[in-house]
Amino acid sequence: MFCAIYKSPKKENTYLYINTKDDFSDVPESLMATFGTPQFVMVLKLDNGRKLALADVEKVKEALATVGYYLQVPPPVTNLLEKYKADKVGKDAKG
Repeated sequence: MFCAIYKSPKKENTYLYINTKDDFSDVPESLMATFGTPQFVMVLKLDNGRKLALADVEKVKEALATVGYYLQVPPPVTNLLEKYKADKVGKDAKG
């Protein structure tokens, strides 16, 4: 299975995977408006041995087969202050 990958000019580290290069007919207009004008990155073969940096290949293939696209968004940013507070509370409770 092949797919085309596009990056968003509006949202950093956000990528859109579609079945056919330049065919955005399965992607909702509201998503396209938020995503911005897609910038082509590459065509990629999604085989069973393939690994992707921030997406599960099987989830991408399933989404492409069922809805016609897959949107990859970056993981949420860790709030370091909240993490520090939680770690401090945990340490204070222990000792």
